[in-house]
Amino acid sequence: MKWVFEKFDSNKDGKISVQEYKAAAKALDRGMSDGEAAKAFELMDKDGDGFIELNELMEMFGEGSMKEAEMKKAFEVFDLNGDGKISAEELSQVLKRLGEGCSLSACRKMVKGVDGNGDGFIDFNEFITMMTTTNNEA
Repeated sequence: MKWVFEKFDSNKDGKISVQEYKAAAKALDRGMSDGEAAKAFELMDKDGDGFIELNELMEMFGEGSMKEAEMKKAFEVFDLNGDGKISAEELSQVLKRLGEGCSLSACRKMVKGVDGNGDGFIDFNEFITMMTTTNNEA
């Protein structure tokens, strides 16, 4: 989760501004209007200070706090072809849109790290586990 936060925090000031959030949403090409992005941002900005801090993002995506429909939307960001699973290639494409130069080899390792059933893909249940498990990874 910290890694996702760092990708959205483009100026590396330790918080995500509404502009950074909108830019990341646009880079992911999810068809989100400025109004929808502003509303989503407002929901995550729990303390109302105009920024999303890491703890707010963790609270939003933490275990039990995110509704299945919201988790499904997050999954769909990465499932580019809509087949119900995320491949290393899809992961690589999304990360490139976010400005992260992640090689296909590195993405394959990332998929392998969360691929519980060993099929070479991240399915929705594996994605939920990945998004709701908190750890100290950078």
